[in-house]
Amino acid sequence: MKAAEEAVELIRPLRLRCSVQNYDWGRSGQESTVGRLFARNSGKEIESGKPYAEFWMGTHQSGPSFVELGRPEAFPVTLKSWVEENPSVLGEKVVNRWGKDLPFLFKILSVSKTLSIQAHPDKELASFLHKTRPEIYKDSNHKPEMAIALSEFKALCGFVSVKELKEVLTSVPEILELVGQENAIKVMSIRELDEHEEVRAILQFIFTQLMTASKEDVSEVEKKLTSRLAIEQKIRVLTEKEELVLLLHEQYPSDVGVISAFFFNYVTLSPGEALYIPANEPHAYVSGECIECMATSDNVVRAGLTPKYRDVQTLCSMLTYKHDFPEILHEAYLNPYIRRYTPPFDEFEVDCCLLPPGKSVALFDLAGPSILLVFSGEGGLQIGTGSSTEKVSEGDVFFVPAEAGISINAGADRPLQLYRAGVNSKFFH
Repeated sequence: MKAAEEAVELIRPLRLRCSVQNYDWGRSGQESTVGRLFARNSGKEIESGKPYAEFWMGTHQSGPSFVELGRPEAFPVTLKSWVEENPSVLGEKVVNRWGKDLPFLFKILSVSKTLSIQAHPDKELASFLHKTRPEIYKDSNHKPEMAIALSEFKALCGFVSVKELKEVLTSVPEILELVGQENAIKVMSIRELDEHEEVRAILQFIFTQLMTASKEDVSEVEKKLTSRLAIEQKIRVLTEKEELVLLLHEQYPSDVGVISAFFFNYVTLSPGEALYIPANEPHAYVSGECIECMATSDNVVRAGLTPKYRDVQTLCSMLTYKHDFPEILHEAYLNPYIRRYTPPFDEFEVDCCLLPPGKSVALFDLAGPSILLVFSGEGGLQIGTGSSTEKVSEGDVFFVPAEAGISINAGADRPLQLYRAGVNSKFFH
């Protein structure tokens, strides 16, 4: 009897209690979607004025999820330890590729203040950084990621085109004080036919020159820049990038990240649009709320707009220096109720399910493990056919084993919205 119960336990979804991160850039109290979901998930009260930045769903040790096994436990059981003891829930292909762990980490972000200028290392660099500085770089995995906008979502991502960079160097004289006239001339001499490696070398040199400038020089130049923009906004409309620079100056005065914003694309996502960020690409989230999914890692190399540890030389040396506007990822509809976001990474994909009142739908392609978040509304969850239906509501999170057929139905009163993170379906084909 006990063996049969354990077998059923390995195929049914498990409720999770998840972790929250209260970083100072998060939205406060009731204004934060992260805070709202965490309160519903944990049963705890939202603290007014406290920032709620990230809601973590997964196995990473920096923000573990805990499983509800339906029986008294002497100690909380982490999802990570439960998966390690029951690797069959991942499916054979996943175990063979990534071992006894989830290859993805699922999050909600509520951003009130700009995050650091950062990049995530590829696997080779992540392994080296973890080996040499494990107190800073907590694991040896890479961290490609994808952000799906829940609200209007603003971010800096990747380097601007050479054409735009030339315009910056001619229209923002203060930058010349940090990069030097000679280096600016090198940029102005770049031609469209030049080889990528030649352009990359010039961009790397000029960006490194900027990011490694002395604090005194940065502070002086930033003061000149922001003073000029404050005067000019009285007689003309500032560009979006100029307005951003003034905002960053308020948030992080005398920070080189304020000036370096001119080097990056400024992206605005509408709700439902997504942005994927490969390893070794610079980015900084500015404002808004999003669904985020990534490879299971917390490795971040920072260089500006942060009070945290900065590793400027590593960041400047690791970047690809691609110079073009990032691709905006649009969903593909699997049916009228489910749309899928498929980035070019094996570790993850994300489905969004929006069910009208009274409707039901079966989830697709559950060949691998998934994490399911009830974002809003209420309804029922059923495994296969004929089994009992478990009530679900806003803030509920479930781990869904591989090969577990799941059906969802919405309550009669309002729509039910869910997000599912799982291993990229293309990996199984």
